[in-house]
Amino acid sequence: MLRFQGTNLSHEILSGLSLGPRTRGQAGILPKPILWVIPSPVISWGSSGAIWCQGTLEAQEYHLNKVGSSIPWDKQKPLESGSKAKFNIPQMTGDYAGQYRCRYHHSAGWSNLSELLELVVSGAYEKPHLSALPSPVGSSGGNVTLLCGSQLGFGRFILTEEGEHKLSWTLDSQELTNGQFQALFPVGPITPGHRWTFRCYGYFRNNPLMWSHPSSPLKLVGSGEEPSSCGHSSPPTGLVLTTGLEIFLKILKGVAVALVLLLFLLLFLLLRHWRQGKQRLSDAALKDTQPEDRAELHNQAASSEDSHNVIYAQLHSLPLRRETSEPPLSQKGSPPAKSSTYATLAIR
Repeated sequence: MLRFQGTNLSHEILSGLSLGPRTRGQAGILPKPILWVIPSPVISWGSSGAIWCQGTLEAQEYHLNKVGSSIPWDKQKPLESGSKAKFNIPQMTGDYAGQYRCRYHHSAGWSNLSELLELVVSGAYEKPHLSALPSPVGSSGGNVTLLCGSQLGFGRFILTEEGEHKLSWTLDSQELTNGQFQALFPVGPITPGHRWTFRCYGYFRNNPLMWSHPSSPLKLVGSGEEPSSCGHSSPPTGLVLTTGLEIFLKILKGVAVALVLLLFLLLFLLLRHWRQGKQRLSDAALKDTQPEDRAELHNQAASSEDSHNVIYAQLHSLPLRRETSEPPLSQKGSPPAKSSTYATLAIR
C-alpha cells in the first residue's frame, strides 16, 4: 500500500461523486439528492462535461445552485427515468468553476440541498514540473520524495495519483532564493511489483478552484520479487522512476551540445578559408610585381652594358703611293680631301 505522509485533500474534489446519507427533508418526507459530475470534478479548460443530480421518481424539477449566487444556476426537468436531471457544461471555463448543490421539487415541497460538490477547471496556467528526489533510483520498501515546482507564484501544489484510487494530496508552496516555488511530497513505502503514475498541479490561494495544466506524468515502478511463503526473497533490484519531462530535457541538452559543436566547427572552417584566401591574394600580388622588376633591371643592365661596351674607331683611307718623280704634294697645290669612315665595334 502506498501512503502519503502529509495532509489529504478534500475527498469530494476528486472522488467524482458527492454522496450523503439519505436523510429526510424539512417536511420529513423527501430524501436528500445525490450530486456528481462527469467525467470528473477536475475538467480541463475548453472540454465538455455534465453535472448530474439524482432524486426520487416523483421529482418534478431539479435546481442547480452555485455557492455565492442568490438565484439557481440552472433548472432542468427530469429525464425519462424521472429520478435524475442533467446539467450540461458545453465548454469548460472559469465561470463554471465553483461549489454546487442541487435539490428537486416534489408535490410535497422542496427537498433538502445535496452535499457540496466542488468543480475545478484545470489548464488556467502553465504546468509545473514533477521530479523525484534525491535520485530516480531507490530501493524497494523505502520512501521517495516527489518535487512539484514552478516559476509562477503558486500558493499551493496538489499531487494526484492516476488510476483506480485517484488519491490526492495538497501542500503549501515554499519560495526559494532563486524565485522558484515548490512543494516536497514524501511518499512510501514502495512495494515491489507495483506501478504508480503521478501528476501535480498548482493554484493560487485566492482562487483554489482554478488549477494549472497538469505536469507531465511521472511513473514510479517498484521492481523486485515479492517475498515467498517461506520468508525467503530475492534482494530488491531498486526503484525505477521515469518521467517524460526528464527524458525530454536530456534529449534537449544533447541537441544543444551538438549545435554548439557544429557552430564551432563552422566558425573554424570559415576562419581557415578566409586565411587561405588572404594568402593566395598575397602570393598573386607578389608574382605580378616580380617580372616587371626583372624586366626593368634587364633593360637598365642592357643600356649600361651597351654604353660601356661600344668603341668608336676612326679609319683614315689613304691612297697607296708609288715611288715616282712627281713633286711632293706641297708643291702642286692643295692636298686632296681626306675621307673618314667610322665603324662601330662591339666587344662581346
